[in-house]
Amino acid sequence: MARRIDVTGAGGLRLAAWEFADPPKPGSDPAEGRADARPGAPGVLLLHGLMGRASHWASTARWLAARHRAVALDQRGHGQSEKDPEAAYTREAYVEDAEGALEQLGLAPAVLVGHAMGALTAWQLAAKRPDLVRGLIICDMRASALGAASQREWAQWFRAWPVPFATLADVGKWFGEDDPWVERPSPARGAFYAEVMHESADGWRPVFEPEQMLRTRESWVYDAHWEELAQVRCPTLVVRGVDGELGRAEAQEMVRVLPAGEYAEVPDAGHLAHYDLPGAWREAVGPFLDQALGD
Repeated sequence: MARRIDVTGAGGLRLAAWEFADPPKPGSDPAEGRADARPGAPGVLLLHGLMGRASHWASTARWLAARHRAVALDQRGHGQSEKDPEAAYTREAYVEDAEGALEQLGLAPAVLVGHAMGALTAWQLAAKRPDLVRGLIICDMRASALGAASQREWAQWFRAWPVPFATLADVGKWFGEDDPWVERPSPARGAFYAEVMHESADGWRPVFEPEQMLRTRESWVYDAHWEELAQVRCPTLVVRGVDGELGRAEAQEMVRVLPAGEYAEVPDAGHLAHYDLPGAWREAVGPFLDQALGD
């Protein structure tokens, strides 16, 4: 089950937020398992990465929904949120969107859980508005600058996509096997990208505009973000997939820089740890969430 809640982001942009919960069992009270069944429950805001969408957090959100109010946000330009080409796709806009979502949804003080770009948004918001954030989970996002070469590689990668895809099965195969960035077959990666496609007149295309994604990425790749990380005062867990994009040395340095940092790994996982291996992800973050949310 999924329930959409519309919120207003920076500049009046319309954003879609989502609560996920398991459907009630036959013969049970329809209210059981609903994401809003516990008014006043501790809040969690889940922020996806670049090109992602709120549904990528569905497994985590359902796991949390039994005891907490977990909401996943389709960030601007992503999912079912507005994709106005004239809107700002800056760091400030993304942070203001998350800030507005926390306030409008009544989640604060919340635990923020962010993957990749969403993790950067989360720690920038925690540094800016510590009153809104009681805890933070950073999943596979680097604090160091990635540089111009990285941005050029991404632009070339987008141009390599064989769009439109004829079928969703073709989407899964290309991103899971044929993509030159894939080191070994990954059905989960294929499924991840299949979720961000929609059917158009000539086949399956991404729900986002690649140029907007490059503009969004451009707003952070040239800068390091250690200073903002050091300003995060709440308890923070830095999580990495062992085969992900965040190396162990940098992750441990991030923990050292954080005033209240902790470290965790998800064995056998890559960049999409929360999506690829949800059980191992829950084991890695569960103890921290229990403490941060007062369980």
